[in-house]
Amino acid sequence: MKKDLVNDPQVLGMFDAYVHGLISRRQFLDQAASFSATGLSAAALLELLSPNYALAQQVSPDDPSIVVGYREYDSPQGGGNMRGYLAMPANAEGELPGVVVIHENRGLNPYIEDVARRTAVAGFVAFAPDALTPLGGYPGNDDEGRALQQQRDRNEMLNDFIAAVRYLQRHEACSGKVGCVGFCFGGWMANALAVNVADLGAAVAFYGGQPEAADVARINAPLLIHHGGLDERVNAGWPAYRVALEASGKRFIEYTYEGCNHGFHNDTTPRYDQAAAELAWQRTIEFFRQNLV
Repeated sequence: MKKDLVNDPQVLGMFDAYVHGLISRRQFLDQAASFSATGLSAAALLELLSPNYALAQQVSPDDPSIVVGYREYDSPQGGGNMRGYLAMPANAEGELPGVVVIHENRGLNPYIEDVARRTAVAGFVAFAPDALTPLGGYPGNDDEGRALQQQRDRNEMLNDFIAAVRYLQRHEACSGKVGCVGFCFGGWMANALAVNVADLGAAVAFYGGQPEAADVARINAPLLIHHGGLDERVNAGWPAYRVALEASGKRFIEYTYEGCNHGFHNDTTPRYDQAAAELAWQRTIEFFRQNLV
């Protein structure tokens, strides 16, 4: 019964609205109360749907093949003195391409740090900035993280991630060729970086919002775009984006993973789809190898 509930389209739609600020926690709980007849309270249902970051460690921070740590960088047009998580191969010979890993709408949580480590294991210098740095950084839970991120200006955060690209391009271990990958808010940000960073090497957007059609002509980087087939909210903007990309002659590949929800790559929640997530990640690494190496 619990498994049926956490995969119920109506429940997932309510949860998606909650995590993206379209309804409050109280509104979610009120709407979820209608499922209490199943013997599962609204609060318990929310707990089941929420991330379990104990699961977010496909690559251990102690993995001997990589080196990890937190680094500071300057973002004078954004949040000022920023902080991010750096992961790179331990015994690389020569300079390596870089990848900026962009978190969801809640700050640099353990899942995104693990994605950075996965990227490093694949042979890249990965840097995952925390957009919540000016507010004290990721607070340790997603509810507070979402509330904090809502306090930040999107244009300032865009400048923070542009500055992260520049930081990585100048890093001594990096070849100067840098791409980005982002999830949810980070998917929107990956698209925004493609618009605003003329020398970006590649951009990968997982279920991210699209830029304005008028801005698409400014994109130089090749794009890889992943959508969940059930993600109606994000997917609604894809047809217009595709038309604009095609009209401007941009290089892009798009995959829709049928039967998958928004957030299908995040292995800490019930929305995770292992087969789709692994395939999308394989395609992402191959795309970076083709365009950044």
